[in-house]
Amino acid sequence: LLLLCHAEEAAVVVSGLRNTDVFVGESATFTCELSHPGVRNVQWWLDGTPLHNNLVTEISEQDGRIHTLTLNDVACHDSGTVTFRAGSLISSAKLLVKGISPLA
Repeated sequence: LLLLCHAEEAAVVVSGLRNTDVFVGESATFTCELSHPGVRNVQWWLDGTPLHNNLVTEISEQDGRIHTLTLNDVACHDSGTVTFRAGSLISSAKLLVKGISPLA
């Protein structure tokens, strides 16, 4: 019974996503730290669209607690809300991709 109670301890977000501003062509990295590993159904989203690991979108996990999303070579249309979901936990932040202004 004690073991069950301990196993049911819910994970919490220790450090959530932070708003990030980058320029076109740069990389944007978002990190979310959970209180302990083993949380199921981890998913990253950009404006409601699920993200998957590929050349442009790097999704990684360290120690099962630190979850990182890196968006490479971002464009203006990548601006939006990045959301991290792990079970019932949710953390969101804004991504703002700024164009490089021409020299006057």
